[in-house]
Amino acid sequence: MDKLISEKLINQLEGLTTQSSEKVDFLFEEVHDAVFKNTNCLACANCCKNYSPIIEPEEIPIIAKALDIGPSQLFQDYIEMDEDGDFVFKSQPCPMLNLEDNKCRIYENRPQACQGYPHTNMKEMKNHLDLLEKNIEICPAAEEIVSRIIKQLNNVKT
Repeated sequence: MDKLISEKLINQLEGLTTQSSEKVDFLFEEVHDAVFKNTNCLACANCCKNYSPIIEPEEIPIIAKALDIGPSQLFQDYIEMDEDGDFVFKSQPCPMLNLEDNKCRIYENRPQACQGYPHTNMKEMKNHLDLLEKNIEICPAAEEIVSRIIKQLNNVKT
């Protein structure tokens, strides 16, 4: 999705700022669940192809074990520290992604950032619209979630 289009979509969510955080969170969770009932992430995998998740320090030994290597080998082959001081994968597409079938080599042990992507059902969603803007550029499901929420907001106005 084009960055300008994603900005326009996010701007249309301004009506959420007058709503309670609980109501906004409920709306996002409800729409998120509905969209993901009919979403096959393996058909897309744009997140894995275009995004490098933050890897929390406690996840490093888990990922290393899933790959049957030591943490030092994991760093040597796959992980680096970015300019913000976060651990991330060195390359994109994600080195854990099998490009033939879009499956993750460490799916059961993937980072929390991957598990929660596209982060459209987080608490305090009103405070995460900047993240949402980035994610709708990559994830068709996130775009669909935002589009449905905008439609619901517009239906309330009329």
